[in-house]
Amino acid sequence: MQATQFHITSLLDQVISGLPGLLPELVLIAAFVLSIFSGVFVDRLWRHSTLAVALLGMIAAAVCSGLELRTPAAENLLFGTVLPDAFAGYIRIFIAAACILFALSIVANPDFTAHRKKTADLYSVLIAVHIGLNLMVMATHWLMLFVAIELVSIGSYIMVGYLAKEARQTEAAMKYALFGAVCSAVMLYGLSLLYGFTGSLEFTAQPFIDGLTATPPLLTTLALLLVFTGIGFKLSFVPFHFWSPDVYQGAPTPVTAFLSTAPKIAGMAMLVRILYAWPESSAPAQSLHTMLLVAAIATMLLGNLAALRQANVKRMMAYSSIGHTGFLMMAALAYSAGDYTVLLFYLAVYTIMNMGVFMLADHIESRTGATDLAAYNGLGKRVPLAMVCFVILVISLTGIPPTAGFVSKLLIFSVVFERWQATGNPGMIGLLIVGALTTVISLFYYFKVPLNAFLKKPDADQTMETAPLSGGLLWLIVILSGATLVFGIFPQWLTNWFG
Repeated sequence: MQATQFHITSLLDQVISGLPGLLPELVLIAAFVLSIFSGVFVDRLWRHSTLAVALLGMIAAAVCSGLELRTPAAENLLFGTVLPDAFAGYIRIFIAAACILFALSIVANPDFTAHRKKTADLYSVLIAVHIGLNLMVMATHWLMLFVAIELVSIGSYIMVGYLAKEARQTEAAMKYALFGAVCSAVMLYGLSLLYGFTGSLEFTAQPFIDGLTATPPLLTTLALLLVFTGIGFKLSFVPFHFWSPDVYQGAPTPVTAFLSTAPKIAGMAMLVRILYAWPESSAPAQSLHTMLLVAAIATMLLGNLAALRQANVKRMMAYSSIGHTGFLMMAALAYSAGDYTVLLFYLAVYTIMNMGVFMLADHIESRTGATDLAAYNGLGKRVPLAMVCFVILVISLTGIPPTAGFVSKLLIFSVVFERWQATGNPGMIGLLIVGALTTVISLFYYFKVPLNAFLKKPDADQTMETAPLSGGLLWLIVILSGATLVFGIFPQWLTNWFG
């Protein structure tokens, strides 16, 4: 009995000693509890109280993550299941930025503010998802990774179906939940195979790597395919992208913006951590590298080619997001362990561009009712400042100078080329060719927005009232648009910070 008590005490001491390394998550847990209390008791006195709690909590978490950047990562934190290193610290800041922008989009969205459910519960869900995203970034253990993915997934299901005032929105929520449940079950089965092969679930540990190396390659590939079904669902790369267009179109636009940004950032960091946990020459690492390389090429091609045929702006941006996932995967495949500057630069710029575009699409839809590209005809005169920002952001998404999108793509192409020179891997050349080709293809659908807004007149039967945009949020969008230009001209302001 005494031995058991001593063992429990030592375990608790180990957990408590590692808590300072999880300070951002502890802050978010406190904010989550306070947001529930605020939603129940304080919102009736001040309707923005829960929003204030959520924003303060997420800002405080971002500050704590920034303060931890220069401190050594804690070893054996939570029994070696998480690693809060500098790479994870930067990603946690990006996630906090995306969550803050999402919260501000909610408060400016008339559908959310006028809905009978109000928004207090949604802010609590957002904080819970934020915690799950942070754990995804830091996880070094398959079980912790699975729990984090499920925490994010369940919160995402609630977000997609939160309004559900139309059949289309209900269908999107049900489709998302059903596909997510199936992918999670398949991933869990794959994890059981990995545990059976290795006797361990800590994917950075040497016993796991040795056990996986000793397993027949065919069985290893099968298990990894099953595991990456769940990861592919969060990242929506081919062939696990099928849910994205319908869900993105049916979900409220602020939710679409969030789902296409924050989970992908966390998922990409998670992918990099898995990909470079194993020796590059080992059979498991080579199998995983080949799978991801094929998936990256297919994702870039399908996402951009399918976007060409879309008439709905949100659906077009959904396929664009799939195409950018392929580009993110290309950056991950060219990543060198310990040298994460290029990858972080692309993720930071992607956060700014993607959140900015969807925030604009949401507010243009809210004020003008425009959801299809044809309805954007003439909007350049009706909402000039908003459409100028839209043009800047789609130019950056395309990768045209002098925007940050151009610099980020140029850096990735350079790193991939250097990787090919160092390894001689023909797959790197394939990534370069497909990346350049799909960048050209993206011009043809991104430039439909400025073409319709500034060079076409609205149809004679197209009557559309234009209400003024929300001043505060519009200026936030202007800042995001300006940031893409500033970081395109002075990219060292970001790269030096990452260095």
